[in-house]
Amino acid sequence: MLTSYRRMTAGASAAAMPAANPHIPRRHSVILQMDRPQLQLRGRVGGHGVLRSRNWVIEAAVGSMGGRGLRSTGEEDVKRKVQPPKCCSCDHQHQEVVAVEKSIGGDRRVEVVVAAATTVVLGVGNRVLYKLALVPLKHHPFFLAQLATFGYIVVYFSILYLRYQAGKVTDEMLSLPKFPLIAVGLLEALAAASGMAAGAILSGAAIPILSQSFLVWQLILSYILLGRRYSFNQLFGCFLVAVGVIITVASGSGADSLMGAGIFWSLLMIISFLLQAADTVLKEIIFLDAAQRLKGGSVDLFVINSFGSAYQAAFICLLIPFLSNLWGIPFSQLPNYLKDGSACFLNIGTVSKSCDGAPLLPLLFIIVNMCFNVSLLHLLKISSAVVSCLASTFSVPISVYLFTLPLPYLGVASSLPPGFVGGAVVLVVGVLFYTWRPSESSKCDASLVS
Repeated sequence: MLTSYRRMTAGASAAAMPAANPHIPRRHSVILQMDRPQLQLRGRVGGHGVLRSRNWVIEAAVGSMGGRGLRSTGEEDVKRKVQPPKCCSCDHQHQEVVAVEKSIGGDRRVEVVVAAATTVVLGVGNRVLYKLALVPLKHHPFFLAQLATFGYIVVYFSILYLRYQAGKVTDEMLSLPKFPLIAVGLLEALAAASGMAAGAILSGAAIPILSQSFLVWQLILSYILLGRRYSFNQLFGCFLVAVGVIITVASGSGADSLMGAGIFWSLLMIISFLLQAADTVLKEIIFLDAAQRLKGGSVDLFVINSFGSAYQAAFICLLIPFLSNLWGIPFSQLPNYLKDGSACFLNIGTVSKSCDGAPLLPLLFIIVNMCFNVSLLHLLKISSAVVSCLASTFSVPISVYLFTLPLPYLGVASSLPPGFVGGAVVLVVGVLFYTWRPSESSKCDASLVS
């Protein structure tokens, strides 16, 4: 079969248009196959006619499209090249692509909002249940801390094994470099040691105020290590969140408590939050690096949690003599202390008389704390370290309010701080400022004006 082409130019002035005019807009060529090819005899080859079909090449001038679209020579296959729209493109021909992008971005935003809300709820439960767990273990807080630290290793690795057997955890995930996870364990152990040392001296009102430095460290480290840039409304929103928490929990008493504690212990607590912020940003770096090593895949959360907790426990073991002294427990008396703490936790023996609520309350705290850590890491994985920090911070005023309710085992409820409502309003406004994004239409209008 022989194929011939005829070129037709659409447009009223197509026939009179010069052939070599640099101002002529680019054309789009489209090959149309005739439904009823014409049969012509052009000589005979072995007694058979040669079937000759005609293809018509229609060329349309589309100078207004700026050269995007189809180009054809008639002897090559038609190739279509669609350029992705720019972020602010208002071209109607890309509305479908923009709609798809908005749909994907909307789904992602919903996922982050749901994860953040879950983190806030679990953060509130974590703070409240920690207070309740210390009711039966009020003389054994160090035992509760070590029980949680070393108990997580058993639980996390058990879950990791089950997920590996189910195929959710692969050998490639387990073969990721372990040095960053060792650094995570070291940072968490040092943060716990410095936080315990400063917390033993600082008052309860001073710690929530100093904890707002955690958000500041997150922004600085994300800027330095991740190259992340923040808009003015994001920075201003973070500032309002920190101010709102300070107003909520301090209510004018924070300054006196900070001055009375001394500058050294306040700086040590700030260093503790620096280490925690570095730990969180490092985990975000681990997720980003794992996505590259796994060629677009994502590492399972329990790989990070399991090995991170294991290395943290290893460093805690090295620091136990120092940590026990911080809690007022001589290292030589530590075995007896842990024995009494175990008896109180299990609510057996002579020690159990003052351990009402055990083991239910401590177990509830450990379970919720574990879920909170997993939820926080999941939010970090799908968003950023700053977003996870904001979600954790948002749980502070809600916890303060819940402590004013008649909760069991806590006795007389505490009164609501005078600045609670004002601080909560400032905090909510800060979150709204951080999450606010200019609409696509306003961006397009701005680009057209410029």
